[in-house]
Amino acid sequence: MFENVDWAEIGRATVDTLLMLGGSLVLTVILGIPLGVLLYLSGKGRLASNPVLNAVLSLIVNVLRSVPFIILLIVMLPVTVLLVGTSLGVAGAIPPLVVGAAPFYARLVETALREVDKGVVEATQAMGGSTFQIVTRALLPEAMPGIIAGATVTAIALVSYTAMAGVVGAGGLGDLAVRFGYQRFQTDVMVVTVVLLLVLVQILQMIGDRLVAKVSHR
Repeated sequence: MFENVDWAEIGRATVDTLLMLGGSLVLTVILGIPLGVLLYLSGKGRLASNPVLNAVLSLIVNVLRSVPFIILLIVMLPVTVLLVGTSLGVAGAIPPLVVGAAPFYARLVETALREVDKGVVEATQAMGGSTFQIVTRALLPEAMPGIIAGATVTAIALVSYTAMAGVVGAGGLGDLAVRFGYQRFQTDVMVVTVVLLLVLVQILQMIGDRLVAKVSHR
């Protein structure tokens, strides 16, 4: 049983997957929150309503979200090489992972902001708060449970993206599943990689749920 499994290789692949996930998730959050805030603020009837900006941002977000990730990986190969010097390994996987996940996360952030009680915003405005103060002291704190829940959903989506990235030489558990589990019909390798990915998803969900419960005002 598991005679084809090289546990040292599994360990290296797991580390690669965690590095891809961690690096891309941090950058996705850094880019996704401001983009989500802009989408919210520029919407109709919002604090900084700007139909043109909102339409442009929405178009970019919708286009990037609609492109299947495996196609995005291939299309971005020249850009990835330009940015990080390679299209292979962990470094080569992070740019397309971020481009694929950030628009998705931005929409989740926008949705979380829309669910904030208007009374909180109006109260901050009544106290003379600027748009920046309203965003940082009212909107983001009140929307934090939704923002964290969105980050959890995005992290889980990134796990599946990292598996697909293995197809183009990004390494990680997805690469092992394709090269050994699929191409060489080594079922035991496929089973181990799938179980590890499932465990990773469960851990991410548990962490996300606990953080949401911790920051929730309810």
